[in-house]
Amino acid sequence: MNDKSLNVQNDAFKKRNTWLFAGSLAILLVIGTFIFGWRVLLLAAVSFAVSLVIDYVFATLRKKPFDSEWMITPLLVVLILPPGVPAWLVGIATFFAVFFGKNIFGGSGKYIFSPALVGVLFVLISFPVHMSTNWLYPGGDLFTGATPLLSLFRGANPYPFTTTQLLFGQAPGVVGETFRAVVLLLGVLLLVLKVRDWKVPVSYLGFFFFLTGLSFIFFKDTFGRDPILSLLTGGLLFGAFFIASDPVLSPQNTKGKILFGFGLALITFIIRFFGTYAEGVTFAIILMSAISPLIDNLTLKKEEVQA
Repeated sequence: MNDKSLNVQNDAFKKRNTWLFAGSLAILLVIGTFIFGWRVLLLAAVSFAVSLVIDYVFATLRKKPFDSEWMITPLLVVLILPPGVPAWLVGIATFFAVFFGKNIFGGSGKYIFSPALVGVLFVLISFPVHMSTNWLYPGGDLFTGATPLLSLFRGANPYPFTTTQLLFGQAPGVVGETFRAVVLLLGVLLLVLKVRDWKVPVSYLGFFFFLTGLSFIFFKDTFGRDPILSLLTGGLLFGAFFIASDPVLSPQNTKGKILFGFGLALITFIIRFFGTYAEGVTFAIILMSAISPLIDNLTLKKEEVQA
């Protein structure tokens, strides 16, 4: 096969993966709309509009083709925000995600942090009240109490949510994480279809389950928490399958990916169990993305020495 044919084949495979991944996110958006109401589509419309304008401006100024993966970032932004946030906050999050998180670095495939997490982290720090109080119960009623993750974080006894409620979208949470059974199903499907590599999400979830399991066995009466509930609360499943698995962020070799997953698990565990902030997924992915090139460099050197 000549170089031209190989490039055509690679482009087709990349396009296929982009649409499969975007389609999976769109399914979660539709499910989020059924769970939390039509305002989710309003948030998505705002996010899409902001993203389109910024990507169009950058493409025009750089005289390059419009970003074929433009829809990924606005979808992710909406899916990792509380469903009750105002539309203007979604617009700000998307602006920072697309402008500072993606296009400043050259566009899709060239960023060093997840663009969506950059945007959401900005509004999380800048507007903490909106980000911590705009939770909705399934059905669309405003919910100002604790989410499943906050209940687990505060050691609620008895725990107010069942495993069934957590799996099937019957508990408060961000738009994309709530129906965890579908998140898990779509995530596994992306791995099977090789849209995403299995090593990062499996090592992330596996090591996190191992760490929480140890804490539950040996420190149950102090800080230990149920490992199953720990997997099913917050954005851990969504973050592992749909963000941490991004090939742009993770190392490029097997040892690096597994080490990357372990680092994600360890940081998430430390923040969730010992920090003042209930969720650690966002910070874990941002921090590990920063050292991903170093991990790749070190593990590649070790493989070269062994070879």
